[in-house]
Amino acid sequence: MAKKKSKEISLDDLEEELVEAEDIEEEEDKIEEIEEFSLDEISEQEEVSEIFEEELEEFKEVEEEEAPKEEIIDERIYLVPLAKARRGPRNKWAKKGVRYLKEFMERHFKPESLVISQEVNEAIWARGIQKPPRKIKIRATKNIDGLVVCYLAE
Repeated sequence: MAKKKSKEISLDDLEEELVEAEDIEEEEDKIEEIEEFSLDEISEQEEVSEIFEEELEEFKEVEEEEAPKEEIIDERIYLVPLAKARRGPRNKWAKKGVRYLKEFMERHFKPESLVISQEVNEAIWARGIQKPPRKIKIRATKNIDGLVVCYLAE
């Protein structure tokens, strides 16, 4: 017959298990103490007014962010030729198109800093890297600080 191995349990281990069990019971008691509420206590008008108040606050925050408008000195519309971008490897045509657009704006507007809007970039990249447009119509604005921003003009 095989002997059964007896496992020795120390008093320290027992005390730790008891403390852990008490902690778990206390957490369960805390969860049960949460107050219950019924939806009947809140009227429909209060719910609707709260929702609209939150939306109005969000709308006011958006208006405040758009408030600062800078003074525009110059605004021009250009038809930028990007056909030269098609020289060289086909997998670089759209990248070169963006580069040619920047060079064109540097030559014609002489900006201190240049920003190409997201919509212009997407128009160049719309058909992928291998098929950029041959020309693109843009509207460029220059403000007092010398910042030039290119927008799509169509």
